[in-house]
Amino acid sequence: MSTDAVEEIRGTAHGTAPVPLSVLDLVTVGAGRTATEALNTGVEIARLAESRGYHRYWVAEHHSMPGVASSSPAVILAYLAAHTDRIRLGSGGVMLPNHAPLVIAEQFGTLEAMAPGRVDLGLGRAPGTDGATAAALRRSDRLHEGADDFPQQLVELIRFLDDEFPDGHPYAKIHAVPGPVQATSPGGVQSPHRPPVWLLGSSGFSARLAATLGLPFAFAHHFSAQNTVPALDLYRENFRPSEVLDEPYALIGVSALATDDEKEARRQVLAAALNMVRLRTGRPGLVPTPEEAEAYAFNELERDFIDSWNANVIHGTPDAVRSGLDDLQKRTGADELMITANAHGGDVRLRSYELIADAYGLPTPT
Repeated sequence: MSTDAVEEIRGTAHGTAPVPLSVLDLVTVGAGRTATEALNTGVEIARLAESRGYHRYWVAEHHSMPGVASSSPAVILAYLAAHTDRIRLGSGGVMLPNHAPLVIAEQFGTLEAMAPGRVDLGLGRAPGTDGATAAALRRSDRLHEGADDFPQQLVELIRFLDDEFPDGHPYAKIHAVPGPVQATSPGGVQSPHRPPVWLLGSSGFSARLAATLGLPFAFAHHFSAQNTVPALDLYRENFRPSEVLDEPYALIGVSALATDDEKEARRQVLAAALNMVRLRTGRPGLVPTPEEAEAYAFNELERDFIDSWNANVIHGTPDAVRSGLDDLQKRTGADELMITANAHGGDVRLRSYELIADAYGLPTPT
């Protein structure tokens, strides 16, 4: 296991942050805004994150959601690679059952060629959407088979990435390009890097699988907070050292929003929560404005959902958010915090990452 490979996974904490800080972006589209604006905001956030010492920037695969423009992570990552120089870029994650493993190996091999040593491949087994959309993506209504086959799909993908199918395997003469096969061709020279594979999860399944394979693990605390500690415990207790890692490494996704004023944080978080209410009740749309959320007549069930959802969103002034992140890291023992800032406006999200960086004394641009 090379030192470079370990550093690509582990990262470095800066300032007074207890662990490395990273960014998870859903490329959210607010009411009155366009997908172009959302993608350009993503570039601004990635550049800010790079200049301030955040370790990585991931985008998540979602489908059929008007307020989320991240349906094609590989395309977005290529765009970000062209506008950044150092920060790690990755998927948080690609929903593997939606795709042929060879396609993902080719896409991320291409990204690795564009940004050598900077690409992460995070994988999930959920569809990232509703059942009907998943069926359209997979051209099959047997969705349970995709989830059940995830371990086999994962092994197949890793073999394509490493070009290591055994002799006699039906895919032994198939090669993901760009990839290792180029180094074995006459006159070939191939990058020593290949994207580290991460497993993502919101329950114990991927935690146990990541542990068994000795892979890094990313847990979706931002929408499955009650399962965070049990899943991390399961991962650590069952971890087996591998060529990738000699000990467990787990990051958690955290919903956090810092603003200059506590009242403004509450307004922005309410709007993001209303967006979730609509999504959970089959009415997905653009992220509403704070003004629309304040005028919305929540019923009792919706209000209960809002209270429960926002209890796991760390929000307020920069000092309050820093304290909340510190407490969460201590409680979970997470090796890295990946922050997702959900708000209507891209300027609010950008400002939040800047305020959090300031609160922790992260490096300032030179």
